[in-house]
Amino acid sequence: MNDQLTKPSLIKIIFLILVLVLSMAGTWWLINWSLTGALSTVSVVEGNVASQDIMSPFAVSYQSDVLTTKRQQEAAQQVELIYTRSDSAIARQQLNLLKDALDFIDSVRNDQFASQEQKYTDLAALEGIYISQNTAEQILGFSDVRWQNVRQESIVILEQVMRTAIREVDLEDARQQLPSLVSLSLSEDQVNLVVEIASAFVAPNSVFNEEETQVAREEAIASVPAVTRSIVPGETIIRRGEIVQAEDIEALQEVGLLTTFSGWQNQAGTVAVVVLSAVLLILYFLAYPGLLSQTKQLILFIILFLVFLGVSRYVTPGHLVIPYLFPMAGYSLIVAALVDRRTALFTTIPLAILAAYGMPYALDLTLYYSLGGIMGLLILRRPQRLSAYVSVAGIISVSGAVILVAYRIIDPATDVTGLATLVGASVFNGVASAGLTVLLEYTLAPLLDLTTTLQLVELSRPDHPLLQRLLREIPGTYQHTLQLANLAEQAAERIQANSMLARVGALYHDIGKMKNPQFFIENQGSNQINTHDDMDPEESAAIIIDHVNYGLKLAKKARLPRRIRNFIPEHHGTLLTRYQYGKALEAAGGDDTKVNKTSFRYPGPRPQSVETALVMLADGCEAYVRSQNPETDEELRSLIKEMVNRRVQAGQLNDTELTLKDLNVIIDSFTATLKGTFHSRVDYPDDEDQEENMTSSEGGDITVVEKRE
Repeated sequence: MNDQLTKPSLIKIIFLILVLVLSMAGTWWLINWSLTGALSTVSVVEGNVASQDIMSPFAVSYQSDVLTTKRQQEAAQQVELIYTRSDSAIARQQLNLLKDALDFIDSVRNDQFASQEQKYTDLAALEGIYISQNTAEQILGFSDVRWQNVRQESIVILEQVMRTAIREVDLEDARQQLPSLVSLSLSEDQVNLVVEIASAFVAPNSVFNEEETQVAREEAIASVPAVTRSIVPGETIIRRGEIVQAEDIEALQEVGLLTTFSGWQNQAGTVAVVVLSAVLLILYFLAYPGLLSQTKQLILFIILFLVFLGVSRYVTPGHLVIPYLFPMAGYSLIVAALVDRRTALFTTIPLAILAAYGMPYALDLTLYYSLGGIMGLLILRRPQRLSAYVSVAGIISVSGAVILVAYRIIDPATDVTGLATLVGASVFNGVASAGLTVLLEYTLAPLLDLTTTLQLVELSRPDHPLLQRLLREIPGTYQHTLQLANLAEQAAERIQANSMLARVGALYHDIGKMKNPQFFIENQGSNQINTHDDMDPEESAAIIIDHVNYGLKLAKKARLPRRIRNFIPEHHGTLLTRYQYGKALEAAGGDDTKVNKTSFRYPGPRPQSVETALVMLADGCEAYVRSQNPETDEELRSLIKEMVNRRVQAGQLNDTELTLKDLNVIIDSFTATLKGTFHSRVDYPDDEDQEENMTSSEGGDITVVEKRE
């Protein structure tokens, strides 16, 4: 059994490692291949010797981050370290420790029952000070008068030295001052013993205040003004034979000269940025491993990542406008629709970094790609209409244009025509990204059996063939599904689940009842005899349970997405058909050993998602409340809570991520929604004369007498 559990795990790990290695290799090849075709004007590396003079082709003035940082670092280094004042509490503490040690020595000296060797052992065990054999002999050899002089002098000089501020770095200096503080009336051996004992208890009483020092450094940094560097046309930025500095690299970037590496350096730079991006993705998957268990979505994500990266690296090198036309934001929107929003949001930045690496104006291009995708994701939260993509196209266009204007308007090399061209490219990028997203959603989702919001919107339309069949053939079940859809949708909204998925799943969860509609209570008339009363309980249960299997057949035939099909078996989980099981138990005289529970149990599985669990709870609560017909809100909530507790105790929610807090919110939501169904109604009079008497003849107020049911 353990081997069976280990093998899939090992295979999965090997698969993930293989996918990661192949993806990194593919990414490195794409970037390295594209860089070989990119035009470059200079090739410099910080710290190396320049092989040629490099002059600026035009004038530029900019705020130098490198020079500003250098001056800020110099200002911070000039700030003196700040220490706390001398702490008298530490001095008292050390003095008390010394006194305790001296008291212990006194007790050892005065112990008449201990041998000399035992006294040596006791002194050696004294905490806070190391007493050697020679020192112990000296302590025990002193007369009481000489020892009391040593004792008193040790306390005096420790108190004196601890009154001064002692830092960690000054600790040895403070100990070296002790001999000069000892009274001159003591003999040399007494002085040495006093110094040895007192020095053990000298401790720092002034500690480094990192917080105040950091504040002082930050104030010094803040006082440094930004350094502006101006370069005139023809000025030599780097001279041949000089070591290339960081400010030289910055200047080359500001004047628009490309700085690409060559040979092994080019490959090393590519490997570095690929590894960095891979580490970011690995950390993401370690924090949120949910995607790793969904092989189809994982492979789709990797393919989309590499395709967008590869196409961008193929069409953009050597061009000025095409990089800004490329619909990179479409990647974020498509991954959000077909995989999940969190993965799309997190992987947008690594993709932007890789796509812009080594290109002209790599910084603003990186921001252009990443900000467009992120803004589009934040705007397109729940695309329930195609018109939502118009807003997405607009926000991507505007955000891209703002980035380009902000970074290019301060560049003297950019003219009005060039800037207008780039803004137009940003508009095209927004429209192309939104259009490409819609196209790929409609194309890829059905092929990969994935569910998108646009699909859910289409499936929720009442003119869908299956919903039309429900409405025409079994209107009772159709009304039941609408009620459950409202319950599940409202509850999903409150607990931040996928409300559209919950609603659509509820609409299709009982389509299997079209096979034998007369066997389900909502399709039976008020005077109709219950078809299950005269049937064998097992046969009756088989008909009821069969609506799950038949529903799955209908769903597959209609090509409903897998996530919608999951609602059909999971909304019943592994529950029993209680009515039929109760009849079988009654026929067996109450002996449950004579009843085969398997014949009365739904095949399952239990709900695997929050949304299918909501439909299960809504189904049970709606039926239970309808059968009990509560008269007050408190009674209504009590019935709903009772039904939810039954599902929890039956273990039907164990495979979901629902919390106790979520369940309380769901109970409140169901109560609020069902109040609208089981509310009190007006009992209208049948007598027309009585109705006329309720209305005044001269346009007066209408008085209505309500009769509560």
